[in-house]
Amino acid sequence: MVFKSALLIVLLASAPPLQAPPDPGATDPVPDPAAAALDFATEQDRMTLPVKIADSGPYAFIVDTGSQRTVISRQLAQLLKLSPGRDVRMTAMTGASTVATAIIPLITVGTLGGARIEAPALEAEHLGADGLLGLDTLQGRALTIDFDRRRMTVAAARPRGRRPAPAADEIVVTAKSVLGQLVVTDALYAGTRVRVILDTGSAITMGNLALKKRVSRPAMTPISVMSVTGAWLSADATQIRQIKVGGVTFQNLPIAFADAAPFERFGLQKRPALMLGMDALRLFRRVDIDFANREVRFALPRNAHRL
Repeated sequence: MVFKSALLIVLLASAPPLQAPPDPGATDPVPDPAAAALDFATEQDRMTLPVKIADSGPYAFIVDTGSQRTVISRQLAQLLKLSPGRDVRMTAMTGASTVATAIIPLITVGTLGGARIEAPALEAEHLGADGLLGLDTLQGRALTIDFDRRRMTVAAARPRGRRPAPAADEIVVTAKSVLGQLVVTDALYAGTRVRVILDTGSAITMGNLALKKRVSRPAMTPISVMSVTGAWLSADATQIRQIKVGGVTFQNLPIAFADAAPFERFGLQKRPALMLGMDALRLFRRVDIDFANREVRFALPRNAHRL
């Protein structure tokens, strides 16, 4: 079996190293009139949004909460005749490498504008889209992914004191920031604490070898995962019976275990950790990620109960 995973970390080279129809009776957040609400498409089980670069577009970019930097395909950068930027040191699933960048003068997602970006330029066939929207575009924002309506909203984060109280069908999970990533530390597997990263850029959930050692289920299936650089990573796939993330309990969660380079970069190589992919996030009606306030809200599926 073959999968694609887009989680990556980028540093300047000079720097130190099922869906159900909407239920009228369900509780939904009050729309923010200043927010950019867009329909999202699906590419290889990952979400894409229409993005404009300067006055050109729209182009399909994968929304990747696991990537520190926005990435553009080499083909699109050449088509738009973007100026080259500095080389960067990039850590993808399979390891670190130095890659060229292209200067994006202005990137726009709905009404959300951005400044000049030096975006790593990678092959479109490996990205699976025209580019990736990373944390440099999303940082300081609040991202709402509404799976019921297939809509995504990007808005300015509200001050913590002005955040609405959780609805009856919502579970709020707090996180800490590690290199710009939101890492949930209130997660447990069989009594063992697990660090969790939300990774909308990956179709599958991936765990590190420290977590694999604690999984008692011996039957695993070898799979291959392709990185955004085109390199391959071998992994062992299985299901874990139950893992709790904050107040959310996942039953029989599919997970692929591998010695992926980002775990070491985040300082999570020796501690049980996983990157929660779209296969898990799609189980919910809605997921709200507030980067500024380090908060994640999960809207439970219809007729689901807290465990």
